[in-house]
Amino acid sequence: MKKLEHIPLNGELPSPKGVALAILELCRRDDTTTAQVAHIAQTDPALASRLIRQANTVGQGAGRPVASVTDAILRLGMGTVRNLAMGFSLVDQYQNGPCEGFDYQAFWSHSLLMALAAQTFCTMANVGSSEELFACGLLSQVGRLSLATVYPAAYAQLLKNPEPTRSLAALEHEHLQTDHNELTAALLTEWGIPGALVEPIYHHENPESAGFSAGSRPHQLTHLLYLARRVADLGLAAEAEHSGRTAELLLLGSKIGLSAEELGTTIDELVRRWREWGELLRVPASALPSFAQMSTPHALRPEERSSAGALRVLLVDDDPTTRCIMETVLRDALGHSVVCARTGSEALALAVEAQPQIVITDWLMPGLSGLELTRALRATEWGQTIYLIMLTSLDTEEEVSEAFEAGVDDFLAKPVNLRTLRARLRAAWHYVQLLEAWERDRAQLKQFAAELAISNRRLEHAAMTDLLTGLPNRRAGMAALTKAWAASQRFEQPLSVLVLDIDHFKRVNDTHGHAVGDKVLTEVAQEIHRAARKNDSVCRMGGEEFLMICQNTDLKAALFAADRLRRTIEAMTIEAGGVKIRSSVSIGVASREARMADSDAMINAADRALYRAKESGRNRSCIIVQGQLRCMP
Repeated sequence: MKKLEHIPLNGELPSPKGVALAILELCRRDDTTTAQVAHIAQTDPALASRLIRQANTVGQGAGRPVASVTDAILRLGMGTVRNLAMGFSLVDQYQNGPCEGFDYQAFWSHSLLMALAAQTFCTMANVGSSEELFACGLLSQVGRLSLATVYPAAYAQLLKNPEPTRSLAALEHEHLQTDHNELTAALLTEWGIPGALVEPIYHHENPESAGFSAGSRPHQLTHLLYLARRVADLGLAAEAEHSGRTAELLLLGSKIGLSAEELGTTIDELVRRWREWGELLRVPASALPSFAQMSTPHALRPEERSSAGALRVLLVDDDPTTRCIMETVLRDALGHSVVCARTGSEALALAVEAQPQIVITDWLMPGLSGLELTRALRATEWGQTIYLIMLTSLDTEEEVSEAFEAGVDDFLAKPVNLRTLRARLRAAWHYVQLLEAWERDRAQLKQFAAELAISNRRLEHAAMTDLLTGLPNRRAGMAALTKAWAASQRFEQPLSVLVLDIDHFKRVNDTHGHAVGDKVLTEVAQEIHRAARKNDSVCRMGGEEFLMICQNTDLKAALFAADRLRRTIEAMTIEAGGVKIRSSVSIGVASREARMADSDAMINAADRALYRAKESGRNRSCIIVQGQLRCMP
């Protein structure tokens, strides 16, 4: 990847201005504090509200919602705030511009949906920081905006005359000596975005050519960005393209373990958030049908339905006599549905609309030749499944080899013999039947894969759930604690745990039997679950012991919650097996302290406090403060 100073440019590039520029400059200094960045950000109410919204989006489950810019910056991190400020600044500045062929509104609409999708899929796959991926998605195509800004006339002309067989990046490089991917990477590097993110952005349009090791973080990020881009493409696609694009998304989603239902729910939610963010950023966002509706194939119109042996044929020949004779034979004598084109360019446009099963094309034609038409069709996903027959009077070994390498399936020599034509079409018909059978098998495999994914999720849920109480089990609780510990350290928030043990539970089992004991466990578990706040996590550790993880909660608040819960359980009357049973719990409370190496140290502290509560007569709450044990009466 080239540095910005090595790319030939004649003009001023897009760049952040005002508050965003000030934040960018501040973040380049090693001694910059959160308070300084917050002070600058607060001078732009629009930026402040967007940062708070983003912080609350990425911080779901990590504590209480933030309401101040300072808290938002602490949660997001200054690097992410810098990237978001740059992105939002560019959105506000470039709602329109001098390049007539460049749709600025559609560009930002696509970038916004890609940003939201990248953030969501990153969270699902647990790859990297979701807040960073939002900014990366928003800026992943900034090179296109830059080319439209620096070369408005030349870029407009380039966009006006695309070449079906060549990518936009290849055309940009030919005409402008750089391309949007190269320029995007150079700009992001200049703005201070880490190379570990810039490289996946640079390669995301063609992830298979990136050369990253399978399963590596760059490989995963590149493919997640590609998936996010495809979601954004769906958001701006015409209605006729919905079915094809959703089919590709189902395949891509399955690669990260999403069933069809889960992918549909995710994309529907993305579209909802897209529209909300669109209003906030003044960017258009379409109201799309649900993913389930978009992925349902359209039924053929009555005139498009044909008999069992009929095929949809596109006939391409610049000679009107040959074309007329062939059309008559194909339609009247052989009973196929025929669409005709006089040139290769016209055929390419018709192929997109008619979706033929068979293409019969002349080799030598003015403009786009039969060979060039073949290459153009084979360059598309749907064109790779077409059965292609070449009409020609040429039969040298070199020409035949060239045609087969381009993607031709069969030949017909001119003038065409009816028996030979019928034989060739019979072979084509068998190919179409095999293709349709393969499509059916693939659909079944997709269904099986989706069902298997659902079964795996259910098994995973069962493996993480205590069967008796329905609460998460110890394994799930430890995973939740590890996550909460990391979030507490990252966002510098307090974290507390409550370890609860039912008093005299063995006596209940010995006196009334295990069925009654199970009833007591279940009732107490339900009461603990009801007492937990929205962001608290509760699990059964084993036997009669439970764990409650209280995020963004200091020791004083945790002790208050513990004693309130203790009194609630003490007041319970549990009816089981014809008897009424009163129960109580002892609770050990501990909070994260600087001297604690990890979450296990905090659990051990809570266990010691629980042991003291048992020693002190049970039915009480005890805490550990700086190694000192204290119990509430």
